[in-house]
Amino acid sequence: MSQATTAPSPIHATRPNQVAVGTIVWLSSELMFFAGLFAMYFTLRAEVPDQWEQWTALLNVPFALANTTVLVLSSFTAQAGVWAAERYQARREGSLLNFRRWGMQEWFVLTYVMGSIFIAGQIYEYAMLVSEGLSISSTPYGSVFYLTTGFHGLHVLGGLIAMLFVLGRSFVAKKFGTHEATTTIVVSYYWHFVDVVWIALFIVIYVIK
Repeated sequence: MSQATTAPSPIHATRPNQVAVGTIVWLSSELMFFAGLFAMYFTLRAEVPDQWEQWTALLNVPFALANTTVLVLSSFTAQAGVWAAERYQARREGSLLNFRRWGMQEWFVLTYVMGSIFIAGQIYEYAMLVSEGLSISSTPYGSVFYLTTGFHGLHVLGGLIAMLFVLGRSFVAKKFGTHEATTTIVVSYYWHFVDVVWIALFIVIYVIK
């Protein structure tokens, strides 16, 4: 009596999402860009240390810490929006005060507001430093300070524009599906990236000085 044999079930390979992979590759190139800015910062610091002793005294560290806290917390709200997108929930279900029932749109709007507060805080800090005589062309320290923080600020603005795109796409979509969720996740990758870069910048510029 022959014994029946069971054919092994085929193994299905899942292909990584091309958009997510492309975003990670692009962020890797952005990481190299910021590494170059860090190298420039430390090189000038080694060459003209007296500039750092003079001008870092003008930095408002408590204000910068508060502004940094806002940006770091925005990563958590962005991630909450991702979790809502992963369950295909675009809008809140219930009261606006019931955060647990918020959808992607509410969380991303809050993230957008927090990111805008960070940019406003950075502009205010620039205005205060310029009034004290520190401009991008005044000293080597001013040049490297505004270049490193300014390029990061431009990246934050890029993230805010991307959030507007995600929100607009979710509002016009008849059904919040895989494409909308993927876009949300990809933008969150970028937002987490700019947050991590800023934490490193904050430590180097405001803590280590």
